Amino acid sequence: MSGAVTQGFGPAQVAWAGSDDPAAPLVVLLHGRGADEHSILSMVPHLPAGPAYAAVRAPISEGGGYAWFANRGIGRPVAESLAATMAWFREWLDGVAPAGRPVVLVGFSGGAAFAGGLLLGDPQRFAGAAILYGTLPFDAGVPVTAGHLAGSHVFVAQGDQDHVIPRELLDRTWDYVTGESGAVARTRRDPGGHGITGETAAALKDWITSISEG
Repeated sequence: MSGAVTQGFGPAQVAWAGSDDPAAPLVVLLHGRGADEHSILSMVPHLPAGPAYAAVRAPISEGGGYAWFANRGIGRPVAESLAATMAWFREWLDGVAPAGRPVVLVGFSGGAAFAGGLLLGDPQRFAGAAILYGTLPFDAGVPVTAGHLAGSHVFVAQGDQDHVIPRELLDRTWDYVTGESGAVARTRRDPGGHGITGETAAALKDWITSISEG
């Protein structure tokens, strides 16, 4: 599928599911580092039936899959790389979701950091963002000031035994979203590790329904 070609990246590769109505809420699914769009599209049967779903392939090839940004350590994007991929993504998004169409971001792991960067970069653009088993992109050129997400809907899910994302970043994300950010937060902690559980998928389904119909 055609899409953005800015910043030296190719056109966006997107797998679609759900509603064909161009006015339906759009839920954008953002996969983890080293994966691709098809891996996260498998979530769709567990999510609400009403929206359109777009699983976007990250633009940087890495490890047999794709990544959303170059990093300086797990969960720590290089600011210039994040800015470039966010600009590429926004060009694609503006082509498929003009102003007025609700857009919800759902990111897993590395995709969670990317979703967080997009929301922090332009909170008014999105109906909400789900940060699943990942971190916000702190110290990466996007604002994380007090009150910056006031009124924004944010869903955070984490695993108590997640040993992929540094605990300091998980805790900082949880504290910021539920505290000084001002976001309308919904949170869930699982006893497991770095993976989406059935319970989290059910809670995510309810959250998407509540904000897309609100």
